[in-house]
Amino acid sequence: MTVGEAAEHFGISKEAIHNRIRRGSLKSVVENGIKMVVIDDSELKQTPKRTTQTRKPLANNDRYYKLLEEQNLKLQSRVDTLENETRSLRDQKEEMLIQEREKIERIYKEKDEQLKNILNSISSKFMLDAPTEIESQIIEEELLEAELEPIVEEESEIISLNKYLKKNKFSDKKIKKIKARFKKIAKADERVVIVGSKYYLDILKYDYRDLIK
Repeated sequence: MTVGEAAEHFGISKEAIHNRIRRGSLKSVVENGIKMVVIDDSELKQTPKRTTQTRKPLANNDRYYKLLEEQNLKLQSRVDTLENETRSLRDQKEEMLIQEREKIERIYKEKDEQLKNILNSISSKFMLDAPTEIESQIIEEELLEAELEPIVEEESEIISLNKYLKKNKFSDKKIKKIKARFKKIAKADERVVIVGSKYYLDILKYDYRDLIK
């Protein structure tokens, strides 16, 4: 028999046949360059039993290897699926992080704009509430032209320092001294109302005799 035929006859692999030949448990000859296995009668008589006993495990091995191969394919497919899902989740996470960062930046930008608008509104209010020197001068001129004095309450009478001095007919020298006194203390004295470059007195509410003497 050829080595392949002997392996099939005994129900073992070709390598096992070669091992038996090397150990001397099987005889072999070479015919036309092909190694042939010599089988004696005693081994032929045992063939049905050995064939029956050994071929069945081989068939089981084939099914086992086939099952392993199928399981490997399934596992590989599962691994590929998990890798794709992991890659997709990583991409989604990165996208979410980018969106959150843009959202935070947008919120801070909106807050900055709101703060700027509030500050601008406050600044504008102060600017509107505090008349400029030019506006104050225009108001004074309009009051003087209309020969009116600003009145803030029923029990007060506000009159400009110039008009008050003229009304009391002080001398020019006296008027100059009184104006100098008012200029010195005007900003610190609550009795004096400053509008632009003019001083106003509330003659019904306050006593100015310490300044006009």
